[in-house]
Amino acid sequence: MKKLQKLQRSLSARIKMASANNSDVPRGHFVVYVGERYKRFVIPISYLNHPLFRDLLDCAEEEFGFNHPKGGLIIPCTEDYFINLTSSFGYS
Repeated sequence: MKKLQKLQRSLSARIKMASANNSDVPRGHFVVYVGERYKRFVIPISYLNHPLFRDLLDCAEEEFGFNHPKGGLIIPCTEDYFINLTSSFGYS
């Protein structure tokens, strides 16, 4: 439970910062970077409720931490994996 609260606080701060810096990010969305070339994806905050996405965030925290100079979250997986995973969530 403490880990989830820490994650929520950290993400909340990062989402606010990313939203302030990126006028093309709609309300209720945030930016992640995926793959070797750090492709930028704007995704709904509702993804944070999905357990598989939280697993990806755990991997991101272990590999990069949540204070990355790029200003968004870096997800350590391939673009194909990310697209396949998030398309299976069934909500936006």
